Amino acid sequence: MAASKLVEITSILEDIRKQFVALSERVARLEQGQVSGAPQAPAVPVAGLAAASLKQSQISEEELLAVSAALAAYLGVRVHIRQIRLIGSHAWAQEGRVSIQASHRLNT
Repeated sequence: MAASKLVEITSILEDIRKQFVALSERVARLEQGQVSGAPQAPAVPVAGLAAASLKQSQISEEELLAVSAALAAYLGVRVHIRQIRLIGSHAWAQEGRVSIQASHRLNT
């Protein structure tokens, strides 16, 4: 009985290895933009943003398109981004630390 389980585990591991290799190859093709048959997201227009404003805000065009595509996927409609501002605030980090510390039980 132990030998049959060992064979079964070996078979499962081999299947996982094959899937891992296939996924690794697919990721490599995705990174190179060579995936055939994959649905391409439509280009999302970005209105009201000039190249000069992109350089000032330090947001690349690729990042802007990624944000626009994410919003379009979330909302289900094309979006027109009017403004993106980078906020240099530590409030989110502080709030996260407060939340984590509050979740810990203190012995008093």
